[in-house]
Amino acid sequence: MIGKSATSRKILLLAPLLLFLGLAYVVPFLGVVRWSFTLPEPGVGQYRSLFTDPLVQSVFIRTLRICLVVTAASLVMAYAIAYVWVRGSSVQRMLAEFCILVPFWISVLTRAFGWLAMLSNRGLINTWLQSAGIIGEPLALARNELGVIIGMTHFLIPFAVFPIASAMRSIDERVLLAARGMGASRTRIFWTVFVPLTYGGLIGAALIVFVFALGFFVTPAILGGGRSVMVAELVYLRIFQSPDWGLGAAISVVLVLFIGILLALMRRFIKPAHLVG
Repeated sequence: MIGKSATSRKILLLAPLLLFLGLAYVVPFLGVVRWSFTLPEPGVGQYRSLFTDPLVQSVFIRTLRICLVVTAASLVMAYAIAYVWVRGSSVQRMLAEFCILVPFWISVLTRAFGWLAMLSNRGLINTWLQSAGIIGEPLALARNELGVIIGMTHFLIPFAVFPIASAMRSIDERVLLAARGMGASRTRIFWTVFVPLTYGGLIGAALIVFVFALGFFVTPAILGGGRSVMVAELVYLRIFQSPDWGLGAAISVVLVLFIGILLALMRRFIKPAHLVG
């Protein structure tokens, strides 16, 4: 009886949040689903276009390629930062915390324009390299996939650090001491004991970064310069700059379903409490 009463109180406390989420997200999404089946005419033609339209297919392939590269780059750099944060000296930990937290204080728009100032043909990097006589012509660092990958990786690294650091903190030091006592070198302990014990954090970080990367809009639009359109930008173009609302809605539905599957996998490998380190 007491258990039922406690459950009822929890449901009542959650009711406003559930009502808000339903009105703000579920109802509009159902409207998008309806558009995908009714515009410009009833049927599944828009979903069929996802498999037959070369433009849509190229954007999906480019999005997956960029997301995979960004995820891999973010994991490598986040692992190094998390290692210093968890196992470094007090000064190293403080510097790592600074590097992790400061990016959260800067908006994604500011960071994208900051990278554009660094990577453009007349940016700081090309200007310095040309002034030093290292290159004759500016390197193509922006307005392409490379610029998009650099900007997205910089933004997403902090999100990968927390689950990896959480996994590192959960390692039993006695396991590492036992390996050391058996005569294993530091390098062998790291690759055969330490890294395998953090696989859960790595998988969780990979899913978080990949899911976030799928929905990126601002960074690809600025650093890609319209030459590296990703799925989110394609939805914007279909909805707001062309009359093809049905196809834009179908792309949105597929993207949401795909992200839902990834989120379900994320819950399988990582607990929500571990996301904050």
